[in-house]
Amino acid sequence: MDPHEIIAEFYEAGSKLYQTLVWHGEQVANKAIDVAKRVPHLKPNLDFIIEAAMLHDIGIFETNTPELGCFGVHPYVCHGYLGRKILEKKGLLQHALVCERHVGIGITIEEIRLHNLPLPQRDMIPISIEEQIICYADKFFSKNGETEGREKTVGDILNSLQKYGSEKVIRFQKWMQLFEHP
Repeated sequence: MDPHEIIAEFYEAGSKLYQTLVWHGEQVANKAIDVAKRVPHLKPNLDFIIEAAMLHDIGIFETNTPELGCFGVHPYVCHGYLGRKILEKKGLLQHALVCERHVGIGITIEEIRLHNLPLPQRDMIPISIEEQIICYADKFFSKNGETEGREKTVGDILNSLQKYGSEKVIRFQKWMQLFEHP
């Protein structure tokens, strides 16, 4: 399976949005592979990590995020579950779960209800080791153009997570330990 071919089904090859999505996917895939290689005892599937990292944001075109060049009808927070629907239709069920579960370092059903988020009423927390690695790696990179190409510091990440609650910070810190962050 070639993630670039799947992306090209939904994004005009060569467009700014296509380039942003592919560039971000490559950054996340490279970081995720580096992380996975530090924890071979957890037996992460490297091929799957590359594919799923490339596809984890495939649903962004359905969101209304003009700063990224997306003019859909959904809020950005929906891009994960929208990506899940896209990849499920293609029979990529495990990849689809990565899409849904990477958003916001994972979102619980309680958070969905508490914040009245426009999401399906279910837990969307990374479970498999591959899901966790990709979600972790994704936090180091942005698609917003301001920090594009630059890896965020752990301090930047923790500060950005703090506004969503201490449990998000704690989850990321646990991943830092699990993934032997240097």
